[in-house]
Amino acid sequence: MQPLPSHQRFAYSAINDRPDYHWPGGAGLAVYLGLNLEHFAFGEGRGAKLAPATNEPDVLNWAWREYGNRVGAWRCLELFDQLQLPAGVLVNTALYDHCPQLVAAFAARGDEIIGHGHTNSEAQGALPVDAEQALLTRCRDRIARESGKAPAGWLSPWISESRVTPDLLVRAGYRYTLNWCHDDQPTLMRTDFGPLWSVPYPQEVNDIPAIVARQMGGPEFADLIVDHFDEMLEQSRTQPLVMGIALHPYLVGQPHRLRHLRRALQHLKAAGSVWWTTPGAIVAHVDSAGPTEPLHERSAG
Repeated sequence: MQPLPSHQRFAYSAINDRPDYHWPGGAGLAVYLGLNLEHFAFGEGRGAKLAPATNEPDVLNWAWREYGNRVGAWRCLELFDQLQLPAGVLVNTALYDHCPQLVAAFAARGDEIIGHGHTNSEAQGALPVDAEQALLTRCRDRIARESGKAPAGWLSPWISESRVTPDLLVRAGYRYTLNWCHDDQPTLMRTDFGPLWSVPYPQEVNDIPAIVARQMGGPEFADLIVDHFDEMLEQSRTQPLVMGIALHPYLVGQPHRLRHLRRALQHLKAAGSVWWTTPGAIVAHVDSAGPTEPLHERSAG
């Protein structure tokens, strides 16, 4: 029988058979907050739903998502300030037209601004190659112009990729992607234009799959964060690991959920022995202070 089709981006590598290294300060666990700031077209396109849409314009679900930009994201910012936590902020560039002050507030904190498409109303992977390349370039340039620094990383709207997305990312100047959730350590991917880091971005510790798909409550999602963290902290005693927490302010910014998110983050912050960071800082560290021997993932195998 023939081998199954492969992406040819990286080889298989078992978590317990890799070169060792450490995060800054000797920490075993790197933790980052991935806050998704998104804007949606009114009356068309994709979007998470609180209730089934009956027709367009879908006022109920559009307004529910917009709560995140008007209220929820500001509450999250206050919480991150209170706990002195950095964030990786995944930005739809449509926000620079809709509510630029929101993106500016996170940039002013020194948070990392990460490319997240123009709008989450659209799926990137269905675009023709030229259109996808143009999207990546336009988003890079808009973030650089508005927030003062070109993004190093990218998360596709809806994690939607084409066969050539990793190649196009490197071609457009990005250093890492958050699209792949296959590991607890950074993976070096092969592309036609040079290497691309994949930084672990969670689909388990992520409020959309947990709350929208699985219909978990705020207390349950907070418990999920705490349990995931406690187990990873124990595992990280023997090897460096990355834990991301994916958040959407129209979900966790709701008061009844924010209260439990606060409880979870307070627990994590009190644990100590953790590197609170951003995806870009993780990439900078593994580039400069990671294993001196080539990683397993440097070739497709």
